[in-house]
Amino acid sequence: MCRSIKTLRRPDETPSDEEISAAALQFVRKISGYRQPSKVNEAAFNTAVADIARASRRMLESLTASRASK
Repeated sequence: MCRSIKTLRRPDETPSDEEISAAALQFVRKISGYRQPSKVNEAAFNTAVADIARASRRMLESLTASRASK
């Protein structure tokens, strides 16, 4: 796991689009091995970041909070 990706699921606040995009970027960097892709790979890299950010937002919005312990 990439250590710089922080947990975005918090009980008291919704993550911002910027936080989700930053986490997606870190994930794609880790998977691809590129910090900055070459021009020939830039479109694929940016598409992957956007796809992962959208999927992450959908997942976070569909999670339900666990019940509080008594």
